[in-house]
Amino acid sequence: MKRIAIAIDSLAGGGAEKIVLTLAAELKRLGHAPHLLVLTPHCEYQLPADIPVHFCFDESQKQSDSIWRVSRSVEEVKRWVSEIEAEYGLFDLFLSNLDKTNLLFTQANLSPLFCIVHNSIEEELKRQLKLGPLAYFNMLRAKKSLNGQHLVTVSKGIEREIIACQRISPQSIRTIYNPFDLKDIRGRADELNQAIPDGDFIIHVGRVAKQKRHDILFAALAKMKHQLPLVLLCSNPKKAMKLAKKYGVADRIICPGFQANPFPWIKKARLLALSSDYEGLPTVLLESLICGTPVVSTDCPHGPNEILTGPLADFLSPRRDVDQLSEKMDAALGDYPNMEDIALFEHIEIEKIAKTYLALI
Repeated sequence: MKRIAIAIDSLAGGGAEKIVLTLAAELKRLGHAPHLLVLTPHCEYQLPADIPVHFCFDESQKQSDSIWRVSRSVEEVKRWVSEIEAEYGLFDLFLSNLDKTNLLFTQANLSPLFCIVHNSIEEELKRQLKLGPLAYFNMLRAKKSLNGQHLVTVSKGIEREIIACQRISPQSIRTIYNPFDLKDIRGRADELNQAIPDGDFIIHVGRVAKQKRHDILFAALAKMKHQLPLVLLCSNPKKAMKLAKKYGVADRIICPGFQANPFPWIKKARLLALSSDYEGLPTVLLESLICGTPVVSTDCPHGPNEILTGPLADFLSPRRDVDQLSEKMDAALGDYPNMEDIALFEHIEIEKIAKTYLALI
């Protein structure tokens, strides 16, 4: 039995957070002892009953990674981990997820440590630069903390980017795809949910953030020949509706908010659309295909072109191209290739991925 610490900034309703919970559950099923080490107690996902969850900071300590506080935070993290290990035993492996956790865990010199990179580093930095030099510098600190570390990327695209750009010089780097429990997803997709609307609709799953480019999605929706409604599963419906109004599609938007089980919604949809500027390995694209629902996605860095291969590659749209996205969504609603033979399915199977992580020890 191996003791594995899976660390992350929070358990807010994002893709990385969902992957962390999925991996922890599978490690537990395989007879190991995963622990969730969560920096702040912001939780939208339900906490597992059979896996220990430890929180380091309280809600008031949101700036734990700020430059004037980081040294104190690193000492708190060291003390926190020591207390957990004193009670449960030493960890055989630390898996760190997201910027804040990566910054603090690398500086705390925890070992053996692997940092998991969930997104395009270069695209995140470009976006942050638009917010000003301070925001850019803060993110750059977190990215630079990956120097000399063992890295795991969730797609080949991210791995290639890190090697090519040479902004970071890791000690080692390898790709391990995110884990998916195909049987569980399909089973949960069959659960009844009376809130799901009757009739055909398109679906988008993801937080309302600039990266996700809801403006492009709404503009493409307005141009479509098929005038279907769009269901948005997100945790900020007010923000989404305000933007939808700007693009004249508010009357076609259904916004039920964050859903702990999105799979019945995805399965019932005629199409899932992703309009992002960048990703890592977009969880929702794979979940949709597992549920048998067609997808259209921007060909953004990284992940979509590793998922949509062969005939499905026709449903990749250039980034920020409203006309192409609109046309491809209309085309997907008319005719879509077979989704049973997705090449990536064999590389994301949950037990295989969990055992790959265990082999890092």
